[in-house]
Amino acid sequence: MISKNIQRAMLKANHVGAESKGLPYLAECLRQEGIVKNIWHLPSGDSFYFSETGSLVNPGNPLIGRVGPCPDFDQIALVQNIRANQAGKISFSEFLASLWKAGIIRYEVDFTTRQMSYFGAFDQVYQESYPSVAIDVSSTESFIPY
Repeated sequence: MISKNIQRAMLKANHVGAESKGLPYLAECLRQEGIVKNIWHLPSGDSFYFSETGSLVNPGNPLIGRVGPCPDFDQIALVQNIRANQAGKISFSEFLASLWKAGIIRYEVDFTTRQMSYFGAFDQVYQESYPSVAIDVSSTESFIPY
């Protein structure tokens, strides 16, 4: 069930242009499909989706190809990359790579509270809320297979 919800959310996000509009639009599409939380692990790129009825793991594409040091936590670079992602100025794969370069090893999105938490290797945490956006569901109903 959760995989169908995620598929519908991604189709809806493509339909409303979430990639160019930024993270809040993708997050709202996932929230509307009942996804309550998403966790990403870097640099492996593995992602986890959670709903009230189940969970799903999606093995990712690694961001690095060999053993090496974890970059230092850089909150200034992190915030700059978050803003670029929210504005749709960088692709999602660029966003993940930029998080890793800023020393982020994991991040979590709570779609219910619209809260994002970014974690460094040594217990550093940066949290912020992302803006609420409106997506007209009626404009996507004929496009999205329900």
